[in-house]
Amino acid sequence: MGKKVSQLSLSITLDDEATFENFYAPFGTLQHTAMQCLSKRSEPYIFLSGNAGTGLSHLLQAACKLERDSMYINLGLLDANSTDKIFEGLEEGSLVCLDDIHIILLNQYWEKAVFHLFNRCCENGTRLVFASHKRLNLMNIRFPDLITRLKSGVVLHFEDYRDADLLNLIKYRAKRMGLNFTHDLAVYMFNRTKRSAGSVVDDLKKIDLKALSEKRPITQPLIKSALDL
Repeated sequence: MGKKVSQLSLSITLDDEATFENFYAPFGTLQHTAMQCLSKRSEPYIFLSGNAGTGLSHLLQAACKLERDSMYINLGLLDANSTDKIFEGLEEGSLVCLDDIHIILLNQYWEKAVFHLFNRCCENGTRLVFASHKRLNLMNIRFPDLITRLKSGVVLHFEDYRDADLLNLIKYRAKRMGLNFTHDLAVYMFNRTKRSAGSVVDDLKKIDLKALSEKRPITQPLIKSALDL
């Protein structure tokens, strides 16, 4: 159940590269704390928040890959006709990860749907992980009992990666991808890419594809061409 979300009548496949081994989490950051909690399966309920590019979706998908009967749902893909039936039976698995939870918690219908799912998971011993681009204490949730449930577990807010962390991320992911990336090349790329982890990874994939397709070593001109600079 960890690979497909049949409830949505959609085919949502987990990203092959979304693993804990591929996740760069500097020691001392809340990303590192979250990765430890998820990889050790030590917490029943976790609420993560942060801006896009801070690793939320990556961590949720990585957590699902540790379980044979997990479920990952990206709530950002729902449409206006979606109902709470998408949550039916989720408590039968060992782990449920709900990404972009902030998108649906805009009215009491969905608030109560999440509340009832939470209760069913609690009764069955199913772990729950939520990810949001809004801090929990800043979300306009009008159902007090749901707020109590969401605050009952670990609540972590990710800060954006610092420049030094993003530079190290380039080196870390390049090494994981088997790319011959010198420090100077990493700095060159860093100065020409958007300041987010997601953009860094996407740009590394473009560089890798360019180098493979043209059978060229990675150089500054190749990076410039791959990124359309």
